[in-house]
Amino acid sequence: MTPPTWFKPALLGAGAGAIALAIIGFSAGGWVTGSTANKLAAARASTETVNALLPYCVARSSMDPNSTSIIAQIMSARTYERDDIVMEAGWATAPGDDKRPDRALAEKCAESIVTAAS
Repeated sequence: MTPPTWFKPALLGAGAGAIALAIIGFSAGGWVTGSTANKLAAARASTETVNALLPYCVARSSMDPNSTSIIAQIMSARTYERDDIVMEAGWATAPGDDKRPDRALAEKCAESIVTAAS
């Protein structure tokens, strides 16, 4: 049995349409692969976690009895050294996690402290 004469052009048109749809979808349509979506979600979650814990870090800095001297160190330190000072003070350690201070939280906390002190 031989296929109808319209079968080959229809098959080529469907293939070309599928390829065009994929190219347009990934380039202009906002489609992403699963791994890219996971990376974007992880970055967003990290950012939101830091934003949620920032008031805790700032409050902890104000309750610390040594806050005056530590804030003076932060103000006199270079920008890239400030997060280390906040981490050493223990202000960037999340509640319930006594061992690991968060660097991203320390950076935002130092920025917030410097802005408030200026």
